[in-house]
Amino acid sequence: MKRRVVLTGVGCITPIGSNVEEAWDSVLKGKSGTARVTQVDPQFFSSKVSAEVKNFDPQKYLSAKQVKKTDRFVQFAVAGSKMAVEDSGLDFSKEDPHLCGVLVGSGIGGLHTIEEQHKILLEKGPSRVSPFLIPMLIVNMAPGQIAIELGLKGPNNCVATACATGSHALGDAFKIIQRGEAIIMLAGGTEACITPLGFGGFDAMKALSTHNDEPDKASRPFDKTRNGFVMGEGCGVVILEELEHALKRNAKIYCEMVGYGMTSDATHMTAPDPEGKGATRCMVNTLSDASIKPEEVDYINAHGTSTPLNDKVETIAIKKVFTEPVAKKLMVSSTKSMTGHLLGAAGGVEAIFTALAIKYQIAPPTINLKHPDPECDLDYVPNEARKAKIRIALSDSLGFGGHNAAICLKQFEG
Repeated sequence: MKRRVVLTGVGCITPIGSNVEEAWDSVLKGKSGTARVTQVDPQFFSSKVSAEVKNFDPQKYLSAKQVKKTDRFVQFAVAGSKMAVEDSGLDFSKEDPHLCGVLVGSGIGGLHTIEEQHKILLEKGPSRVSPFLIPMLIVNMAPGQIAIELGLKGPNNCVATACATGSHALGDAFKIIQRGEAIIMLAGGTEACITPLGFGGFDAMKALSTHNDEPDKASRPFDKTRNGFVMGEGCGVVILEELEHALKRNAKIYCEMVGYGMTSDATHMTAPDPEGKGATRCMVNTLSDASIKPEEVDYINAHGTSTPLNDKVETIAIKKVFTEPVAKKLMVSSTKSMTGHLLGAAGGVEAIFTALAIKYQIAPPTINLKHPDPECDLDYVPNEARKAKIRIALSDSLGFGGHNAAICLKQFEG
């Protein structure tokens, strides 16, 4: 028999808030985190906007010595994890560390470190390259450092599936608890790669929004005038916990995680399958895993990147899974309209927003949706948050390489 898994803690660092309370308040107000990019010189790029984390102080979560030895994406991950632990009320000194684990991923990892150290290599020679270069840049250092900080000796793994990373991390952690290999897992995603190379790469691909004159309106998922995503950064980490353990310690429970699915498009390096076949199968598999019927789903936190192809294809996939008239009654929104695209961190942050939507019975909005697209014809909760009955919800993530992941969350009913 599968063990039941509940979500008992949340932590995030985002462009719209440096903690969950601030981020959720921004979501409810429809506040955008996009502004003119400051971490790179915009004069060299077609896109001149990004969604950056503001006023982040890593020394609130790590010692000054540790800060020097960690990349920004790891610092985000440790911060988000410590927030989630505090929120959960867990005291790991009272837990078996071998049954507590971490599964946090990153799509790109330590690009800041790579670029800084490559410059040193070219200008000053290999003898000046930092001995911490490799442990600072590798993506698995995020869950590794979290485990070191918290003393967790159970399952520890790292996912790297581009923009699907965060959702894959949650789903894999969910399965670890279901199988009985852990009772507590910290799971999510982290990313910090707004650098000349990272920003420049996406810009060269023509993937980024060029609505530069109105930065706060640059991310406009499902809108007819959308022309690219807004590159963001941050992290989202949740505490997944075996139900009986959570009940025994009288934990606060946000919701229950009941399903997980993953598929591959096997179609193109960066573009989704034009018929949405992979995304469709992913949602079908998730609902099957959860033993949920399509008509029981109330809300989907969509991948919704604000790119012309993604939003069209994701709409096609949703309509295939839910069919008429269910699809038209379903609430679908993209919180990337506010946070920008957090890449490997997106799934973690969006899972938190989905859990909060269930907890508070409010569907987050898709802001900047002013020009209806006839090819995107669902209820995207345009521009304003909506009070609504939300018992069951999905969160979708679609990544470069054709990676698809979806999770199903359900109102906890005992």
